[in-house]
Order: sequence, then structure tokens, then C-alpha cells
Amino acid sequence: MTLLERVYLALSRRGLCHLVPDKIHLSIKYHALLGQKLNWNNPIGFNEKLQWLKVHDRNPLYNVLVDKYAVKEWVAERIGSEYVTKTYARWDQVDDINFDQLPEKFVLKTNHDCGGIVICRDRTTFDMDAAKAKLAHHLKRNYFWEGREWPYKAVKPCIFAEEYLDSGASGLTDYKFMCFDGKARCVFTCTGRSDNDLRVDFFDLEWKHLPFTRHYPNAEVPPSVPEKFKEMVLLSERLAQAIPFVRVDFYEIAGSLYFGELTFYPGSGFEEFDPRVWDTTLGSWIELPRGLASRE
Repeated sequence: MTLLERVYLALSRRGLCHLVPDKIHLSIKYHALLGQKLNWNNPIGFNEKLQWLKVHDRNPLYNVLVDKYAVKEWVAERIGSEYVTKTYARWDQVDDINFDQLPEKFVLKTNHDCGGIVICRDRTTFDMDAAKAKLAHHLKRNYFWEGREWPYKAVKPCIFAEEYLDSGASGLTDYKFMCFDGKARCVFTCTGRSDNDLRVDFFDLEWKHLPFTRHYPNAEVPPSVPEKFKEMVLLSERLAQAIPFVRVDFYEIAGSLYFGELTFYPGSGFEEFDPRVWDTTLGSWIELPRGLASRE
């Protein structure tokens, strides 16, 4: 990464690059983080194609699908409400939150970005002021500007409370299905979040561990295949229909499945593969809809 690129990324994090056009911003960031020139005319790799989709694939439905609150109704209509975590309440501002109406354990989330989450496992020790401060900070954030992920730009921010999924001392395992034109081609797991030691492992649909990493190391002991793996595949593909690429997330708790979220640009398309050939392999699975016109 050059000095100029470091300066640009620092300015971008401070919100000082909003006037830079999307393609220029993404090209600079792509080269800075991945050390490669972004080929807009003939993208090959997975990360390259995600950048292309950010600029060209602007289906209005995506605004709903990235909204963590609004997407619940959409998912319930397609696969059933039993797969959707219960929502207790929704608020526009942190000062509107009524903690008295919430159970002993709950999760607070912002709907429009990444990281806006607060977990309450015990009301007697829960720091409400710290929670409100964190959520207020996230409400001010427009997630679009960091990676120019178009669907987030017009999402109206809110806070909502949902049920706490208790997975025990081991913490939740995320099962994230990579779907290409409505077909799941591989899945990866996220473990170790509760210990601040995130591990990521990729598997094919036969649960064979794939020999690469993407930004994060593998777990020392790869997770076992979940009990309801085949059901997760079917549900993921149902939610991913008619979308060039989307990641569909699930959790499995005590034999029950719960939808997590839909993600169009994992890692915002800036996370490296090792070995790099897997960037090309996954990229070959994305068929770009060339008829789309950019609405820049």
C-alpha cells in the first residue's frame, strides 16, 4: 500500500471522500487493500466481480433485503415465520427505547449497517447507557460510504430488539451459504466470535473442508456438519432466487434453524484469498448480468 493510498483510506474513514465517484473510490481501495488493479471491463475474480455488482446491479429489492428489520417479513413470507427470530419492538431513536418492555435476555440491533449490535444476557448487569451510546453512534452512520455498497444508501436507520438465541458457552456458529444465481455452491462457518478470535472455514456441499482461507484463519478443529445442513441449503436457495450472488446466513440452535441475514458483498469485496487462485475459482461462479445499466 502506497503512502497516498494510506492517506486516502484515512480521509475516507473520516467521511471526507464522498465526492469521489464510486468507481474511482473502489479502484483506489481495491488496489490499496488487495494490491491489484481493478478491471472494470473484464472482472475475473470474486472480489472484482463484487465491485462490479456494487456499481451495476441496482435492483430496488436489495434495499429491503439488506435492512435487518424489514427483511424479516420478506423472509417469513418465503420460507416461514418459524425461521425468523422474534422481534419485540422497534424505535427510531435511542431515547425511545423502553427497556421495561424487554425480557431478561435480548439483543438490540441497528438495521442499516454492520456492528450495530448490543447483547443483554443479564438485565441486572446490563449497562443501558453504554448500549444507548453505541447505538446512537451507529444511527448516525451511513454504511454506504465505506465500501459504496449501494443497497445501504437509502435504508432508513432504526433500532429494534429481538430474541436472544442462547447457544451455551460455545457461542453461536454462523453458517453462511454462498449462492450463485440461486444455487448454493459452498458454505463457510464463523466461530470464536464470543472469544474475539474469529475463525472462518469454507466447505463444499458435501462438507469437505476447502483448502483456503479468506482474511481470517481456519479453526484449529473445523466445525462438524450441522444436523439440518440439507434444510439450510434448500432454504438458502429459495431466498437466493434470481440474484447473481448473495450470501444467506443461518444459525442452528437446539435443532431449530434461524435466519441471520442476506449479504451481497462479503467483506465488501476487499478480503484476500490464500491461495489467491480461489478468488478466481469463486469468481467463475458469478455470471454477471451484462445487460444491466449503471445508474451512477
